[in-house]
Amino acid sequence: MARFVGRENVRKRLAPLEGEQGRTSYANGVVRIELPGEAIVVRPPFGLAHEHEYETVWLAPLLEALTDDHIVAALLVRLGGYAVGVFDGERLVASKVGSRFVKSRHKRGGSSANRFRRRREEQARALIEEAAEVAVRVFEPWRGRVEFVALGGDRGAISEVLAASPQLGWLAKRAIPRFFTVPEPRQRELERLPYDLYSAELSIEPKHDRPASDNHIDECSSPLRGRP
Repeated sequence: MARFVGRENVRKRLAPLEGEQGRTSYANGVVRIELPGEAIVVRPPFGLAHEHEYETVWLAPLLEALTDDHIVAALLVRLGGYAVGVFDGERLVASKVGSRFVKSRHKRGGSSANRFRRRREEQARALIEEAAEVAVRVFEPWRGRVEFVALGGDRGAISEVLAASPQLGWLAKRAIPRFFTVPEPRQRELERLPYDLYSAELSIEPKHDRPASDNHIDECSSPLRGRP
């Protein structure tokens, strides 16, 4: 099963494998490392242009991609709040957060429910418009330098914010595939985001073409087994 691992942890876990017996394939932004007992698949967070196959474990292109810093714009929105930020590497260089009260959903019917729904829609619309305005102000000075965009919070709210201003149309084009689900878009969530931003997607695929006893030894001795 794939999981996200911090880039420094990926480096520490994989670096000892450099030059070991195996095969390394770079293709479509993914690195596949074939070892005698398992295969390790790594997808760097911001892609990997290098494509080649090696008849050994060759990690230099992967480790270089994980080390590189980027300028990333982050937009986190849920009904109730938003957080907008720009990161230069792991450093937050511009940010603005805000919140607006949005009523919870009404469970009863009747005319009161219609009034409640209209009021809730007005509150939600005001939040979306405010988040879009703030995003334009924060991102515009950085627009020419931003390499990637990180979106998170609630997908529906994010879609509404992006559609609320034509000046935000460029965000979707630079968005990375991973969507960052956060409970509340607040300053603390922005400050914690760099670890997740630079985490790589990693999965381990055991090989079953060897005797069970041999597989057991490989699993126990693997540098990626038994670590958090």
